[in-house]
Amino acid sequence: MAEATTRLVRIRRGFTLPLLLLAVWEASSRLGLVDPRFLPGIEDVVLTAKREIIDNGLTGQLAASLLRNIAGFLIGSILGVSFGTLVAVTRIGDRLVMPTFNGLKQISLLAWIPLISVWFGFGEQAKVVFVALAAFIPIALNTYDGIKDAPSELLEVGRALRFRPWQRVARIYLPSALPAIATGIHLGLIYSWLATVGAEYFLAVGPGIGGLVIAGRERFDMALVMVGVIILGLVGFSLNRLAGAAESRLLRWRA
Repeated sequence: MAEATTRLVRIRRGFTLPLLLLAVWEASSRLGLVDPRFLPGIEDVVLTAKREIIDNGLTGQLAASLLRNIAGFLIGSILGVSFGTLVAVTRIGDRLVMPTFNGLKQISLLAWIPLISVWFGFGEQAKVVFVALAAFIPIALNTYDGIKDAPSELLEVGRALRFRPWQRVARIYLPSALPAIATGIHLGLIYSWLATVGAEYFLAVGPGIGGLVIAGRERFDMALVMVGVIILGLVGFSLNRLAGAAESRLLRWRA
């Protein structure tokens, strides 16, 4: 009972600021405190969203963005866990590859867009590659750190039992690194959604919510821009909550 009450209080506090911002937004629009060309009223945004859903296939554009995000995230996750594991458990990879990777990760993700566009074009393939790169970096780093922090006592047991290399990876390294890997996947999911938006904005070919925002900007339709921004925020929030819930459930044994 106490836990349910605490959760209800936390949810209520979480909604306080968004509702306050909505109230200020609506009051500013009704009282004419802001130019509606720059900040349209909530009613205009709702009507625009309704028009886009019914007439212009907004759900299809959202589905295209989500599929793009999922594809890139899955590729980045598989490559990130594999790369982080391989580099962490091999001496050559740790000493030769990791210093270079630590240098490359300092490069802004957006700086890779010109190279990706040259190598893969401006279509769907380039966007998925960009999203996969965004997910790959935090997952690889967290996997590497988690494996390097494997308890020495377990490694001694593995040596005493004469584990083969693949047995050490499967029975010692990956299980002990699971919390760090879960954190990396959580971050990778968030970064992949941000990269999806960036890819659609800078590689503006094909459907997507980023393209919707660009269309609103070019037509100076701020209501359409606000629809895109709100959708991006809601999807990002939902993905974050979903990743947090999955991480908590996966790691509930730690308690």
